[in-house]
Amino acid sequence: MSADSPPPLVASIGPYTLPSNVVLAPMAGVTDRPFRVIARRFGAGLAASEMITSDVRLWTTAKTQRRMDHVGEPEPRVVQLAGADPDALAEAARRNIDLGAQIIDINMGCPAKKVCNRLCGSALLTDEALVAKILETVVAASSVPVTLKTRTGFRRDERNGVRIAQLAESCGIAALAVHGRTREDFYDGAAEYDTIREIRSRTRIPLFANGDIDSPQKARSVLDLTGATGVMLGRGAHGSPWIFRDVNYFLSHGKNAPALPFAEVSATILAHLESLYDFYGEETGVRVARKHLGWYLEKMQDAPDVRRELMAASTSASQFALSKKSLDAWVQAREEIAAATWGGIAASG
Repeated sequence: MSADSPPPLVASIGPYTLPSNVVLAPMAGVTDRPFRVIARRFGAGLAASEMITSDVRLWTTAKTQRRMDHVGEPEPRVVQLAGADPDALAEAARRNIDLGAQIIDINMGCPAKKVCNRLCGSALLTDEALVAKILETVVAASSVPVTLKTRTGFRRDERNGVRIAQLAESCGIAALAVHGRTREDFYDGAAEYDTIREIRSRTRIPLFANGDIDSPQKARSVLDLTGATGVMLGRGAHGSPWIFRDVNYFLSHGKNAPALPFAEVSATILAHLESLYDFYGEETGVRVARKHLGWYLEKMQDAPDVRRELMAASTSASQFALSKKSLDAWVQAREEIAAATWGGIAASG
């Protein structure tokens, strides 16, 4: 660690001391069990499930059943719940705890129209009395820590994120994650962190800053600006689950991590594909894999021009075979370039 680089902060939630203060944001359609496992392997301190409805009548669907599947997942296991009825959320929390959830997270940050139209997600920020009732009821019903994911407010001209945070602390919430946008912002513009800094100055519970953190340097600057306990990465992890490795290294050493070997990048992508096929089955696995393959290609330097073919592949066998062939060629080309570059440097030296 360099002399001018502060040590990474230790993040604890209830009885759990996290291995890192850099955590994965829950994202519907992204943070399924296969992706959570990969993120944790690369150093994410925590990885919450995709959002699960508090309406237990809908839990028989294949989608919800998969979202409640934590087999082989590293601890502590986090389940995120969405809803607007305090008693329904409390019952959903109890049932998930019985199924192995070790932390319950409440979603008050989702900006999606279909969620907000039901007064769920970030729409709850418009009713602070209801927020208090939900938090009090779920905390009282839960034998594990309860955390909250929220935004800086519902509207730009009425940011109430500080009041929500103080309310959360008073209700017994164990940790808070705040996205630096209002619901009105959706994902437009740039995240602002001044509200998160004010929340930090007015609360004492662990606080994770979220929004537009897509590099180790950005993580460091957000931590320095806000004084937050840690950072939560969402879209920055699309196509690069190893970003947790890179951020952890930068926070600890004050410099960039050595580049991940090209062969390890390839092996990670292929292992991810196999885990998706196994988790979802043939048809859904291929469809979900297309999304991740697109993100991987976007992040890869000199990525092979096979996106169209990969998106057209209709079976797991054809999709995997094309991915492996393309990645093998990419690894060989990148390693040859690297060898030539270092050979030239050695000769000139």
